[in-house]
Amino acid sequence: MPPSVAVVTDSTAYLPAVPGVTVVPVQVVVGGIPRDEGAFTGDLATATTSRPSPSRFAACYDALAAAGATGVVSIHLSGELSGTVDSAVAAAESAPVPVEVIDSRSIAMGLGYPVLAAARSAAAGASLTAVADAARRTATRTFFYVDTLEYLRRSGRIGAATSLFGSALMIKPLLHIVDGRISLLEKVRTSGRAIARLEDLVVEAAADLGGVGVAVQHMGVRGRAELLGERLSKRVAGVGEVRVVEVGAVIGAHVGPGMLGVTVTSYEG
Repeated sequence: MPPSVAVVTDSTAYLPAVPGVTVVPVQVVVGGIPRDEGAFTGDLATATTSRPSPSRFAACYDALAAAGATGVVSIHLSGELSGTVDSAVAAAESAPVPVEVIDSRSIAMGLGYPVLAAARSAAAGASLTAVADAARRTATRTFFYVDTLEYLRRSGRIGAATSLFGSALMIKPLLHIVDGRISLLEKVRTSGRAIARLEDLVVEAAADLGGVGVAVQHMGVRGRAELLGERLSKRVAGVGEVRVVEVGAVIGAHVGPGMLGVTVTSYEG
């Protein structure tokens, strides 16, 4: 029988249940009380986030080994945005089977697509190295729009876009993920113009990547996301799929309601 390689990710991939993939939840904290992301139902305006502990990853890796896994590929959100990947690395050092930890340098479907590529490779019986390589080869570009910069300001996750604050808070920024960090891409005056420009940027990025997958991600604006997905399905040449995904509380705590983002990928799945 071929080696049995398990794939692990964290909850910020926002994937549906995928055979062979185990999800370790990132936590949302309100009033000093941490809750797993999927169990959180409170007010995002007062929420912060917390990485899973190394012990939680250790328990995950132990359970997978006990179930017959001969190796684990553990793929997580950008280390520039969270310490989750550090917890995974710490746990991997004492795991009973080899664990390859990968920093996706992204989040949401920028993480989800490499996870899907790894899962498909593992399901085909590939080796630990080949499964990890499948994830690393999956190129993605992520762009997003936020209704307000207040959540990013409060969380400190806006990186090089800090110059936007102060008198510029009324603008509608287009942001992207570069080298694992959230950075300002363009400044737009209205939400309508921002979304139209977001669409153009995705079409351009898909042409550069030879992209075949597009995921529209949103926070509480499904109708707007579905309309954008329909337009992109007509404009992106050779697109194989357009997913519409609602992000959860971990991203929501940092971007706030109304976020609309798009990830383009080279993944063929």
